[in-house]
Amino acid sequence: MNTQPIGIFDSGVGGTSIWKEIYQLLPSESTIYLADSKYAPYGEKTQKEILQLSIKNTEYLLSRGCKIIVVACNTATTNAIDYLRENYKVPFIGIEPAIKPAVLNSQTGVVGVLATRGTLASSLFTKTTALYAKDRKVIEQFGDGLVPLIEAGQIESKEIEALLQKYLTPMVKENIDYLVLGCTHYPYLIPQLKKILPNTVTIIDSGSAVAKQTEKVLQENLLLNNSNNKAVIEFYTNKEVEVLKSLLGEYAVESKVSYLEF
Repeated sequence: MNTQPIGIFDSGVGGTSIWKEIYQLLPSESTIYLADSKYAPYGEKTQKEILQLSIKNTEYLLSRGCKIIVVACNTATTNAIDYLRENYKVPFIGIEPAIKPAVLNSQTGVVGVLATRGTLASSLFTKTTALYAKDRKVIEQFGDGLVPLIEAGQIESKEIEALLQKYLTPMVKENIDYLVLGCTHYPYLIPQLKKILPNTVTIIDSGSAVAKQTEKVLQENLLLNNSNNKAVIEFYTNKEVEVLKSLLGEYAVESKVSYLEF
C-alpha cells in the first residue's frame, strides 16, 4: 500500500502549485494529478455541481489505487470534503485560505483575501474568519475572471494586470500588510502581484501547510513510501495539455502529462 500514489485534483491547472510543494517535501511519493479544466472555475458553480465534480474526480483517483487524496482546490474543499470523508475510506487533505497566520501576524490589523466566490461564500471560510479575525479588518475580494485567464495560459496578459489592479488598489488604500491567496491558481500570479503591491505586503498561500499536513497524515496512517523505487509522476487534463505543461516547466520533462476524458 505504501508505494501506491497520492491522488491530487483541482478545478484545473492551479493545484499544480500544491503538487510542487508536496513533491519537494515528499520526492519519493508517486502522484496522480487531475486538472479538471473542462469544468473550471468551480467557484462559479452550485454546491451540488461542485460535489458531483469532486465525486467524479475522487472515484477516478481511487480506481487508480490512490492511498490518500489531496483536494487541491479551495472551493471543492469548502463544498465537498465533508461528504468525501464520510463516504470514502482513504484520508482526504483539504485546503482553505491561510487566514489564521495572516491575522495573527498582521501589524496594521488589516488583511486582504483574494479568492473565488465559492470559497468566500462558504461556511468554512466564514467560521475561520469569525474565529481568528475578531479584532482585525478582513477585506474580501472575489477574483472574478482570473481563473479562466490562467487556464488559457494568459498569466502575463494585460487583462490579468487590469483585473489585479482593480482588485488590489482598494486593499492597498486600506493599508493591508498581508494578502491571502484563496485559490490554488493564484500563486502563479505572484510576480504580477508583487509589481502592484508595496514591499510592506506579505503574500501568503496554503501550499507549504498542505504539503506538511499530507506528510503528517501519511505518517499517522503508516502510508509513507519507504521503498527506493523512483516515483511515478502523472498529470492528466481534460482540456489543454500545453497550458498544463507550461505551468509545470521543468517538471513536465520528467513526468507523464496527458489528455484524459474524465
